[in-house]
Amino acid sequence: MKTPYLGKAKAFPLQIVLIVPFLIQIFAAVSLVGYLSFKNGQRAVNDLAEQLINRTSDVVDEHLKSYLSIPQTLNQINADAIHRGLLDVDDRQTLGKYFWDQMQAYDLTYIGIGLTTGEGLGVARYDGKTITIDDWTAKLSNNTFTYATDDRGNRTQINTRWTWNNFTESWYTQPIAAGKPIWAKIVAGNYPTGPYIAASASRPIYDSQNRLLGMIATDIHLLKLSDFLRSLNISQSGRVFLLERDGTLIASSGTEKPFVVVNQQTRRLHSIDSSDPIIQNVGKHFQTSGFGSITQDTDFQIEMEGKRHFVHVLPWRDKYGLNWLMVVSVPENTFMSQINANTRTTIALCFGALVVASVMGVFTSHWIVRPILRLSWASEAMAFGNFNQTLKTSSIQELNTLSNSFNQMAGQLHESFTALEKSKEELEERVEERTTELKNALGELQRTQSQVVQSEKMSSLGQLVAGIAHEINNPVNFIHGNLAHVQEYTQDLLALMQLYQQYNPYPAAEIQTVAEDIDLEFLQSDLPKMLSSMRVGTDRIRQIVLSLRNFSRIDEAEFKRVNIHEGIDSTLMILQHRLKAKPEQPEIQVIKDYGTVPLVECYAGQLNQVFMNILVNAIDALEENNTKLTYEEIKENPSQIKIRTSVVNSTWLEVAIADNGVGISQEFQQRIFDPFFTTKPVGKGTGMGMSISYQIVTEKHNGKLECFSTPGKGTEFIIQIPLRLKNG
Repeated sequence: MKTPYLGKAKAFPLQIVLIVPFLIQIFAAVSLVGYLSFKNGQRAVNDLAEQLINRTSDVVDEHLKSYLSIPQTLNQINADAIHRGLLDVDDRQTLGKYFWDQMQAYDLTYIGIGLTTGEGLGVARYDGKTITIDDWTAKLSNNTFTYATDDRGNRTQINTRWTWNNFTESWYTQPIAAGKPIWAKIVAGNYPTGPYIAASASRPIYDSQNRLLGMIATDIHLLKLSDFLRSLNISQSGRVFLLERDGTLIASSGTEKPFVVVNQQTRRLHSIDSSDPIIQNVGKHFQTSGFGSITQDTDFQIEMEGKRHFVHVLPWRDKYGLNWLMVVSVPENTFMSQINANTRTTIALCFGALVVASVMGVFTSHWIVRPILRLSWASEAMAFGNFNQTLKTSSIQELNTLSNSFNQMAGQLHESFTALEKSKEELEERVEERTTELKNALGELQRTQSQVVQSEKMSSLGQLVAGIAHEINNPVNFIHGNLAHVQEYTQDLLALMQLYQQYNPYPAAEIQTVAEDIDLEFLQSDLPKMLSSMRVGTDRIRQIVLSLRNFSRIDEAEFKRVNIHEGIDSTLMILQHRLKAKPEQPEIQVIKDYGTVPLVECYAGQLNQVFMNILVNAIDALEENNTKLTYEEIKENPSQIKIRTSVVNSTWLEVAIADNGVGISQEFQQRIFDPFFTTKPVGKGTGMGMSISYQIVTEKHNGKLECFSTPGKGTEFIIQIPLRLKNG
């Protein structure tokens, strides 16, 4: 029999034990400090980004409130002047100079009126520098004259003529329809002076009798908003831009304009079509949910080319109908460059500290370890019997004390071993006497044990099923447990045999004769198969023994909580020889439909007897039915036993066992549980099985046992017992 090798536990030198934990602690502390420093830097970046975004948002908000309030305020002043009669809309010359003066005073793009008659007048600064006057009549087709002006607002010459219709323009129709001051839809056009994109503050105008005269509008060129946003200088790659609720770009701090010119037509730019990657990615972020879903300040982050950007979206509204979105984006690397530099410096310092600590640790450990090594060598020498060991004193106080103690201990051990040698002979005599006494006691114990074993054997005869299972189980377990070793030893011997044949292919004649007589080649191939078959056989015997013990439960308490499925499975194992296929009929199929059932309080052994009786009757019924059919007919309509378990009303266990055998007539169903009644031929049954089963279920378990059968189709027995049974 092989003896397993027990290796020595791996030991480490004291110098390593002293240095490594010290270095690990330093490395862990330095790493933790570096990590916390980096995380605090990131937290500071987030705080700085939030402060910069909030400050930028506040500046933009204040500018928008101030800048966009001018057109509406100016419209109100002009509308009040017209309403009081201070400004005559029919006096075109005076009206033109009045608007010209206002254009000089305010940074606006256009001031004008459109009358209900179709006429109108406006003063414009289309190119941002030169002020012109537009004057149009109600008669269409080249009805508008654009005049150049001098430094006092006088008309000097006609620059161009073109067609204008009040009633088709949103800046006229929208305020008239609303009947109140509003911001009209943003308009874009390609004028001779260049592309023009403007927001119009418009409101209706009335005379002194509150009769509608038309409307008055003041435009601001949206490129001026872009100029303001660029002046904020938020960062080199940061962005501030304004969007409409449909995602159309209004103004941006980038170089890109909020429109494109295609075939001499000015078309406004949508955020997802922008060439600016930041604006484009923000547009894509809200492409699914839509910009209209933003009702409050929203913060998120986007990744572009491996760099993170902080984004803040702020809804911006005024009382005249503007509903824009202000977006501020700041790149993380604006703040991270210094933090990354500090992190690299920290790592370098940490590495330097680690190197210095390692060198100091090596010298310190060497200083400490040398006296301890001398102590170790002296102890090892004492272990081999050399007790004349003396240690030198050390410069370390504690180690010096340890050396003195060791020297005293060595002297005491030498004296003790001398005394021990003297008492050796006396001890040997005492041991011999004690050995004799133990031999006598062992003989008496063996005789007593034989009596106890004999008594136990006599007692076990009264428990037939449990005794058989127990007596079979022990040798089977012994055989089963040793088969693995036998198989291993056999494989080793066969391997040795093959190795021997490999290196000595031509053995002596006598060995060759014996090998042929015992058919060595067949033995080598068949012996492992034989051992595998024996292992399969012992596995089968162990399963049968376990099923017998589970079925009988003689070695357990009569009343207890059990897994009902184990009892059913054990019963099926015992009946396996009747369920498997035979030459005259195929296998009887067992279909299990086990539900989720808790442990059941019952008399387990008696309940297993009920399962046995019902399953035996089902098998008898199927075999009786199969005698009337051919093998092919049975195969087409296979014999089946269905077992179903479930919980009813959370308090009852229900077990249903059904077969598709010959069935029982209605007359016999009423007598199925009567004592000595049987439907089987004479000699096939006593008629007590179902009667005893009925008593076990109803009287012992306070349950129900019912039979439902249809002749020619099969029979079903339903067992119901409470999950909790009060014993006694």
